[in-house]
Amino acid sequence: MSIVVTGATGRLGRHVIEQLLEQVPADGITAVARDAEKAAGLAERGVRIALADYNVPATFDVLFSAGDKVLLISGNEFDKGRASQHKVVIDAAKAAGVALLAYTSAPGSLTAALADDHRATEELLLASGLPYVLLRNGWYHENYTENLAPVLEHNAVVTAAGAGRVASASRADFAAAAVAVLTGAGHENKTYELSGDEAWGFTEYAAELSRQTGREIKYSPVPADTYQGILTGAGLPEAFAAILAGVDASIEKGELAARTGALSRLAGRPTTPLSEAIAAALRG
Repeated sequence: MSIVVTGATGRLGRHVIEQLLEQVPADGITAVARDAEKAAGLAERGVRIALADYNVPATFDVLFSAGDKVLLISGNEFDKGRASQHKVVIDAAKAAGVALLAYTSAPGSLTAALADDHRATEELLLASGLPYVLLRNGWYHENYTENLAPVLEHNAVVTAAGAGRVASASRADFAAAAVAVLTGAGHENKTYELSGDEAWGFTEYAAELSRQTGREIKYSPVPADTYQGILTGAGLPEAFAAILAGVDASIEKGELAARTGALSRLAGRPTTPLSEAIAAALRG
């Protein structure tokens, strides 16, 4: 029996593994990855490594064991039908008789196209009959703080989110919620709407960047089609740029502003302030 984390070498997965190691013996954790080299550091610490690929169903055939608790971290290949990829994991978990499958989904309030694969995966998971947990993760601070180069180059925060607000939190915060579910009891068949403790607007974000950098950084809202063009001009694929512009439209409508308190309750602490995420990013 093990706690199994898919996408374990990804940006969220690594936080989950690190926090699990604080509570669970390393040999009780299985990290699922596509690349053995990326997982080498975890193997050196005693974590079990399983090589598997969402796009190769056979690699999941004997990966799970009865009684395992599984965290299915949603894939990031938006052009390959993520729900079908996730079904590979769900089917293998059902065949093995795992004790729990937790899935990192999207907020129930989100109507942007980004949520479509998540809603489809939720339907597959509920139909499977597996004991489940839906971790409906809100927006990450890092979606902004990991992309500060163009902001600092132009001294401008540019989005198509208008005056919308975002109750974001750090990846480490969302990882803490996942770890609480994987190591705790009584979470079966529950849905958690997870968000940061505070909602902020992009004028405030620009002001905080200004404060911490000593520069005058302004917020410059633009129409969605203009923003999509900026993203494609920066090298993003057209389809992904459209998804991000769609999320901004949802933000403008208030779909990522809800503060449910569920994230801090599961994590057992307040969520990370945006200002701390900015400071960490600026330190590099």
